[in-house]
Amino acid sequence: MTPHRLDRATARRVAVRAQLLDAERPTGLLAVVDRLTFLQIDPTAAVAPNADLVAWSRLGAAYRPSHLTRALETERALFEHRAMVRPMTDLGLHLAEMATWPEDARRRDWLAANDAFRRYVLDLLRDSGPLLSRAVPDRSVVPWPSTGWTNNRNVTQMLEFLAARGEIAISGRIGRQRTWDIAERVYPPGTPAAPADEARRIRDERLLRSLGVARPTVVGQAGEPAEIEGTSGLWRVDPAALDGTPLAGRTALLSPFDRLVHDRKRALELFDFEYRLEMYVPKAQRRWGYFALPVLHHDRLVGKVDATADRKAGILRVDAIHEDVPFAPEVSTAVHGELTALASWLGLPEVHRVRKAQGRRLVGGTVA
Repeated sequence: MTPHRLDRATARRVAVRAQLLDAERPTGLLAVVDRLTFLQIDPTAAVAPNADLVAWSRLGAAYRPSHLTRALETERALFEHRAMVRPMTDLGLHLAEMATWPEDARRRDWLAANDAFRRYVLDLLRDSGPLLSRAVPDRSVVPWPSTGWTNNRNVTQMLEFLAARGEIAISGRIGRQRTWDIAERVYPPGTPAAPADEARRIRDERLLRSLGVARPTVVGQAGEPAEIEGTSGLWRVDPAALDGTPLAGRTALLSPFDRLVHDRKRALELFDFEYRLEMYVPKAQRRWGYFALPVLHHDRLVGKVDATADRKAGILRVDAIHEDVPFAPEVSTAVHGELTALASWLGLPEVHRVRKAQGRRLVGGTVA
């Protein structure tokens, strides 16, 4: 079919609305996760854990982290799998993939060599679960070899692998520590597995709906082809998003892992927004900060906020507000309003700010 021809402003508005970042906020957490298809779990909590921060960006003060815990552990409306929180109604779309995991010989060989350990873990969880990983003895025959942090972490690897295969599941958390149990006590019994090809097609369609526009490498052949001015190659667009509805925008502070900005190349192509997460960059070489929050204003990504939730001092510390382009007065007011709202949501009564930075890093009130 003939590709849709979109200008970048239209593509941006489609992307913002698809990610539930327009003025009309969603009705609750389950609606958010269903639309986004997942919330990414990440242990970094310089401001707040990623899943909570993404939910807050959509729901605002109506959201509480306890809502996520309840949906995962009590209601079982969501499930955590491979560092993603997903709707339980999507479980059947992942079961076929779980059943064929892993595809690489290295993991298959390690599991085969440790099959007695695998069966021991299943029996232990069936009899005594849910359990923390430290409650599972290491009975591996062959240690897990790695040049990284997983080297010889045999219990952790076995639990991760069994969860990836759908034999066990994450039952809940005690603090940040996961508890593990056999899958049938976490997942609804009798959930039918969609055939692998059908599951992939549906997952691609749902992912495109959550993104609005994306490259085929991300969503396959979901949606319809599109060309976007100023970019090369074809995109895929959700045709339902091209209904001509104008964007009623707002201002939002986003997690660095937020799907509006997660694909850094897409953010640059559509929004002219340059970004990288600088947690692992030496402090003296950071441009925007350890965990800088991208700033969305209507259909533009306009800057970054270098902020940290300083629990000890009882403040949301804002070390710099980086303006990609100079903020108009209404943008500046909206950004500061979001910072105040974020501090309130975090239960931090004070926001400490330094002067604004325009394309440069502020340290101690002076431009570095």
